[in-house]
Amino acid sequence: MASERRSQSDNFRNALFRLRVQLALSLRTTRELKPSTLWKERCIGGRILINPKHDDFPTLLADALDLLASTEWNVPDAAQLLACTSSQLLKFLRHDPRALELVNERRMDQDLNRLK
Repeated sequence: MASERRSQSDNFRNALFRLRVQLALSLRTTRELKPSTLWKERCIGGRILINPKHDDFPTLLADALDLLASTEWNVPDAAQLLACTSSQLLKFLRHDPRALELVNERRMDQDLNRLK
């Protein structure tokens, strides 16, 4: 639900975006251990080029979280698979604090240190 705009269509787009982010945070899929085509387009020279308000953000977030889950929440391993640096992956996750918190919860389940 969204009601911060005067336009019904803007509110619909905002609500849909929030739903997509929530789905990216909630659902994990098993898949090949390689980045999606969209991720490859957005990750140039090891840097992830995306505005957290862009329509592609939820899809990229799901890609990153799926690969993190498949590497048992090991950031360096996931970053290597995603062809970016660990610091870039963490910077990307910090765009949505819930994503970083999710990763930290799963890392604690694996007896790994929390990320800052």
